[in-house]
Amino acid sequence: MTINKAQENQIEVFSWATPNGHKVHIMLEECGYKLGKDWIAHPIDIGAGDQFKPDFLTISPNNKIPAITDPQGPDGKPIHLFESGAILLYLAAKTGKFLPKSTRGKYEVLQWLMFQMGGVGPLLGQNHHFRIYAPEKIGYAITRYTNEAKRLYGVIDHQLKDNPYIAGKSYTIADIAIFPWTRNWKNQGIDIHEYPHFKRWFEMISERPAVKRGVEVLTALRKPLHDDKAKEQLFGSSQYQKRK
Repeated sequence: MTINKAQENQIEVFSWATPNGHKVHIMLEECGYKLGKDWIAHPIDIGAGDQFKPDFLTISPNNKIPAITDPQGPDGKPIHLFESGAILLYLAAKTGKFLPKSTRGKYEVLQWLMFQMGGVGPLLGQNHHFRIYAPEKIGYAITRYTNEAKRLYGVIDHQLKDNPYIAGKSYTIADIAIFPWTRNWKNQGIDIHEYPHFKRWFEMISERPAVKRGVEVLTALRKPLHDDKAKEQLFGSSQYQKRK
């Protein structure tokens, strides 16, 4: 893992070109931080096993991307954070953007953030695994997770029927969290035309300049997952080794 030295006061993002990584990339750009000036992206090649290296584990003990280091934390001292949802909340609080200040508005957004963290991310991730990456095609698993993907898209579509954005009238961290996970709807067995309100929202979010910039971060470094060694790092025994 090559770590370039950050400039003074740059937020360091340890990440990869995945939906969870892109959440943070998009959020930083939406908040007005500029890549290379205000923040720096350190590639954590999860296919090469960078997520298991000691220097990364010191800031992300769950060996998952993304993680950040902000040299200007809440008390003026550096802070390390892992888990993309926690990072979105931190940046929203730090900048005062994309999370309502009212108690009611805040919780209306947070419920949809939790929907992404507990449902959209894990279940669409399982969908991808069994449909695309699993060495054995298991019909039961493919059917189960494809149906669950359709259910989740249905929930999103219904919510967007009377709302321009996921949590209501305003663009928030709920939209930023959910969007990257829906970019591969084709691979998830989804026909976007069956979800017209989702389709409207998806196309609108896709055109935001900060979103366009965010989803390009580290993308050129990511290669198709055909290598057996990379698959082992992601799905094999490396995940379950005890860390010292």
